[in-house]
Amino acid sequence: MHIAEEILAKVNPWLTPIFDQATQEAVKEMMTSNPKELEESFYKNLEFGTGGMRGVMGVGTNRINKYTLGKNTQGLSNYLHEIFPNEIIKVAIAYDCRNQSDVLAKVVADVFSANGIHVYLYPEMRTTPQLSFTIKYLQCHVGIVLTASHNPPEYNGYKVYWQDGGQLVPPQDAAIIQEIEKIAYEDIRFDANMDKITYLDATLDEAFQKSALENASFDLPKEAREHLKIVFTSLHGTSITAIPSLMKKAGYTQFEVVTEQAIPDGNFSTVKSPNPEEPEALTMALALAEKTNADIVIGTDPDSDRLGVAVRDEKGKMQLLNGNQTMVLMTAFLLEQWQKNNKIKGKEFIGSTIVSTPMMLELASAYGVECKVGLTGFKWIAKFIKDFPELTFIGGGEESFGFMVGDAVRDKDAVAASLLICEIAAYAKHIGSSVWNELLNLYVDFGLYQEHLISLTKKGIEGAQEIQQMMQDWRQNPLTEIVGQRVVCLEDYQKSEAWNLLTNEKETIHIPKSNVLIYYLEDGTKICARPSGTEPKIKFYFSVNETLETKENYWNQRERLLKKIQDICNELQLN
Repeated sequence: MHIAEEILAKVNPWLTPIFDQATQEAVKEMMTSNPKELEESFYKNLEFGTGGMRGVMGVGTNRINKYTLGKNTQGLSNYLHEIFPNEIIKVAIAYDCRNQSDVLAKVVADVFSANGIHVYLYPEMRTTPQLSFTIKYLQCHVGIVLTASHNPPEYNGYKVYWQDGGQLVPPQDAAIIQEIEKIAYEDIRFDANMDKITYLDATLDEAFQKSALENASFDLPKEAREHLKIVFTSLHGTSITAIPSLMKKAGYTQFEVVTEQAIPDGNFSTVKSPNPEEPEALTMALALAEKTNADIVIGTDPDSDRLGVAVRDEKGKMQLLNGNQTMVLMTAFLLEQWQKNNKIKGKEFIGSTIVSTPMMLELASAYGVECKVGLTGFKWIAKFIKDFPELTFIGGGEESFGFMVGDAVRDKDAVAASLLICEIAAYAKHIGSSVWNELLNLYVDFGLYQEHLISLTKKGIEGAQEIQQMMQDWRQNPLTEIVGQRVVCLEDYQKSEAWNLLTNEKETIHIPKSNVLIYYLEDGTKICARPSGTEPKIKFYFSVNETLETKENYWNQRERLLKKIQDICNELQLN
């Protein structure tokens, strides 16, 4: 296979002494034996998406390695010195269970320290929410966590957090990218100043868990917690360092761990995907739940920001909840507790995203609080907290199995959320109800909302082009009718435009630009299309709803709503 000139131009510098011998040899090997892989590794630079930088590990500009991460860190160091010229700059660094995460975390720490920046480094893997908490606790300027979240084993990543503990948002993200782009690989300072690196100890673990207990536990009878039977799996990830000890401190005595998956393992050897959004990931936990007659199953992804939950339905069968269901359950419980304690004064808000269930708006309205809706990603919910200091944040989430309780952590937090969902389960069981029954009660009160997600994976150069073309087709040839229902509104977040198709009026959307399209149909159906910011996927989100008169009607009406979604998918050829 011929290697294009523009690829060679990017490859040649990697064959010079700027790069170590092992890297040069790996590049030479690809040039002779795998030109296709060479092209994939060098055809572009890895970019920041909704979760920072994430990609396949290996050599090249489009891969995660010591040089691409070193370049990021050098650019970020330069930026920090520029905007905090007279301050002692501090950064916190954590990493997850992935292959090379510990090595890459040390590389990042070395570069920061070589640039005169004080580094607080966790000596062992810790959860992403703990890193977010640590930034605020130690009053750091920036935080980094080395993780690829729930991606496959060959991936790793580099999430950047700002002073408030939230991920980078405008204008810092664009300014930092500009600084990174100025950096040549020979500019990276890899020689560590060990005097600038402090390894963190258990003091931070204690502070983090104390915060989680304060935010996510409530006034329940002691026996309510003791009677709840829980099965937990960390899916080989970092939550094993936090959740078992947190639940013990909270008073949960019947807490079973899936031991085979408690072992940190960057290859995730017992699952196809370490993603609790995938039903298969909780197979072993569900089997243990049947064996122990557990009430609830909880499972987290490798860096412990996403939480999967399964509970027993009215017939005693385990049901996996989706992210929208856990979000409304947790939000409704928080609102109820706040109301019970007379803490709702009209200056509170909950947070959600444009691709999540509209039911969050109904909950906010019922309790007299505001619901702020932003782009996909918890960095936007964290930004709301920063932008509206006059409002108190109660909690918020998004459909991708993430939730945030209070503002001590400014990212999705499966540690505190695990405690919160168990508090809900313990309370429900204590009063003769169940999590499932409480969910059906919400559907009767606020409407039965049924959501569904379709993710189409499109890898490599051709895949990226295919995703671009699909979005272009949806944008340039807008549908006016879907399954016999008129399209009443089309929101284009790239154009910052909401188009009312009935009146032909257009309004400005006051949310940052993003490559997202949302169709609203006359019956309340919502269809959203967006490319993933962290994976080679295009995602389609569906939300349909109708009134639920009685809980006994749930299963029949659910089937009807699921058929409606299937009909839409068939018409749009998304199967």
